[in-house]
Amino acid sequence: MNIALSEAALSGYLLALVRATAWLFIAPPFGGRMIPVQVKLGFASALALVAGPHLAQHPVPLEVAPLLGAAVLQVGAGVALGYVGVIVFGVVQAAGGLIDAFSGFNMAQMVDPTSTGMVSVFGRFYQVLATTLLFTLNGHIFIVRGFLASFDAAPLNGLQMDRMVDLVTLDLGRFLVAALEIAAPLVAALLLTELALAMLSRAAPNMNVFMLGMPLKMVVTIGLAAIAIPLLPSAIEALFDPMVRQGLQIVGAG
Repeated sequence: MNIALSEAALSGYLLALVRATAWLFIAPPFGGRMIPVQVKLGFASALALVAGPHLAQHPVPLEVAPLLGAAVLQVGAGVALGYVGVIVFGVVQAAGGLIDAFSGFNMAQMVDPTSTGMVSVFGRFYQVLATTLLFTLNGHIFIVRGFLASFDAAPLNGLQMDRMVDLVTLDLGRFLVAALEIAAPLVAALLLTELALAMLSRAAPNMNVFMLGMPLKMVVTIGLAAIAIPLLPSAIEALFDPMVRQGLQIVGAG
């Protein structure tokens, strides 16, 4: 049995496969090293089967040189879309890092198997919690839909450099403010704990406040974190929509 496949359809599928592969190797949680490369390539092929016909409806270049140029643009678009996801997940990990810095947990560093880098206790905990909440809230479906929407809104576009500059400057600042908002309750409580310890050291100079302060701050951090965890789903869910919107704007869809 022969399968008829037009050159435009094949080129559209290949370009969609290039963007999907670049995106999946960057965007969390799909881009982690815990997911095998074969799974990523299979998922990218499935996404390309869905998005390829949309690209085939546009004037897809069929010559070698223009096709390679279009493939480079698709790589840039996929990397940019994935980079937005890296920033969003970095916001959550940065919030945990702030808590570690004020509580003293940053002295206990561990190796992150997904990035082979060193992370602190609450930084890693918030990162894993964000990934778990992403799948629990069906955020992964929302992110995949947003990625597929980029083919409808910006099929063959490359990067919008003005939007990329805004992301690195203004929008990155907004995401950092979001990290401060997530960590603010625990950081404020830890600052009050530090103030109480300072007053105690003035009242009882002979007391070893340092030996008392370290376990006290850890107990306060763990106790308040247990109370604050139920508030995290709404905060993390609120980051999904800006994540998809910013990614679409970078590829010229907004």
